[in-house]
Amino acid sequence: MNGIVVAVSCSGTHSFQKANRDAIRLLEGLGVESDAHCGTTVKHRSRVAKDPTQPNLRQVHLIHSELQDQLRLAGFDIAPGVMGENITTKGVDLLSLPTGTQLSIGDTAIIEVTGLRNPCAQLDAFQPGLMKTVLDHAADGNLIRKAGVMGIVLAGGEIRPSDEIRVKLPASPYQPLACV
Repeated sequence: MNGIVVAVSCSGTHSFQKANRDAIRLLEGLGVESDAHCGTTVKHRSRVAKDPTQPNLRQVHLIHSELQDQLRLAGFDIAPGVMGENITTKGVDLLSLPTGTQLSIGDTAIIEVTGLRNPCAQLDAFQPGLMKTVLDHAADGNLIRKAGVMGIVLAGGEIRPSDEIRVKLPASPYQPLACV
């Protein structure tokens, strides 16, 4: 279940989109160097407003390029970084990973998957109808969130497009991803 990095992106401001880079550097326990969401405590403005002392379980945002392909087929103008992700992946079914999965990327970086990204209304401000398209419902009526996963940095390092992603599942029983 290995994959590759398609693109890496970063923004020092709380802008919706992140600019593509030749490389990003992950900092252990903090996130993406020079990114607005880098830090040990929450940086997402809605979470800071509720409790700024919460641990930052959203240091790195990953989206699978397969979702972007589907969105383009549905008529959306989507490219890596435009939905705010730091790492665009290919070949790893991010949404099916259990909580605690470790993603080794490049030579030294390791990200632990903490949960699902909860899509927000900024998606519709970017392109009308996008929010509804990244949400679905399972047969049992439960909401399915498809806008990527969040993680924390266990080991730092530089990540570049075309780096291999190696997946290490946690010990079972697996805990399904929930919103963080």
